[in-house]
Amino acid sequence: MRAKKSYGQHFLTNEHYARQIAEALTLTDTYDHALEVGPGQGMLTKYLLERSAAFNLKVAEADRDMVTYLNVHYPQLSNDILEGDFLRLDLEETFAGRPFGLVGNFPYNISSQILIKLLDNYHLIPEMVGMFQKEVADRVIVGHGTKTYGVIGVLVQARYEPSLLLNVSKGNFAPPPKVESAVIRLVRRDKPLIVDANYGLFKHVVKSAFGKRRKMLRNSLKSIFPAEVMAEDELFQRRPEQVSLEDFADLTRRAADLEQHK
Repeated sequence: MRAKKSYGQHFLTNEHYARQIAEALTLTDTYDHALEVGPGQGMLTKYLLERSAAFNLKVAEADRDMVTYLNVHYPQLSNDILEGDFLRLDLEETFAGRPFGLVGNFPYNISSQILIKLLDNYHLIPEMVGMFQKEVADRVIVGHGTKTYGVIGVLVQARYEPSLLLNVSKGNFAPPPKVESAVIRLVRRDKPLIVDANYGLFKHVVKSAFGKRRKMLRNSLKSIFPAEVMAEDELFQRRPEQVSLEDFADLTRRAADLEQHK
């Protein structure tokens, strides 16, 4: 069973890391289901199944060959294998609106889309533990003030608190990827920085700011804020990587107030 490039498969071969990832789901008092994305040959799956006292496991696998493999080697999962593209899965329907933990050695070719789907369904997912290419992991967890800071980090951190669990070198996979990897954990904030009603506007503000990364906010956000508002505040003299998560949240609230008073 060889990994398929079309599915972005790089199978984890290190048992120690697989166990660490499985055990990193710790908020199980808040949910009784977990979903593994891209189980492949089940290296991580077997350790997740050992935690059956903590949660019921489902797995989402798009590769039919791997689905067959899982059915043969993990027959206890036969009713809990979701065959198909995770990105097209209706998570609300799959879990009947119940919360669940999200986990996986995520396919690297769709890792950013997985994060977006996580954010779109954050009300269902109190916790996520996942393997990403290190470049993506760094972008998710970094704070402002660096060139790595950008759209995905700001969007994720508005709803989750991130932490780095492990750095994983290429030699721990078959076949080895061309990039280094890292495991991160996201814990949903008790209170998101942005209320749901303003989240669309928040994304618009953040994407507009980083869409002109080398420009000051007074240039990148001029379609959102009047010139006289920006002239009065030093914040608009900064470039986006210099703007904190809390400042982006404040900008969104101010933009929402402006819209209400038009």
